[in-house]
Amino acid sequence: MRRSPIVKEMSDLLIPAIVLFGLYVQFHGDFGPGGGFQAGVIVAAGVILYALVYGLPRTQRLLPPNAVRILTSLGLLLYAGVGFATIILGSEYLNYDALHADKIRAQHIGIILIEFGVGTTVAAVMISFFYAFAGRGRS
Repeated sequence: MRRSPIVKEMSDLLIPAIVLFGLYVQFHGDFGPGGGFQAGVIVAAGVILYALVYGLPRTQRLLPPNAVRILTSLGLLLYAGVGFATIILGSEYLNYDALHADKIRAQHIGIILIEFGVGTTVAAVMISFFYAFAGRGRS
């Protein structure tokens, strides 16, 4: 299959911007619209665009399926770990006040950690779905 040089050059410009915007949405989510789910979808869209332009084998060399599975688990463990940390610190599950003496800082820390876990899991699951469907019929 012949790849268009225009599509390649435009994707080379867009993919870093897409991932950067995903990170912006991720870390700005506690101050405004956005957060982990939206950021995960945006980052996954950047990876999927890369796969569509450069091919699935090259993408899987860059981001192997086992690494994607590990990222899925790490995101989920981060989310659950914050909840269990609040229990261990003597509060209810996901009551961020237990994370720091200053309640505002505690909320900020908790939200950032939870949203990062959600974003990591969502991005990894979306990429896993793409790998599964794009790789169908291949040996």
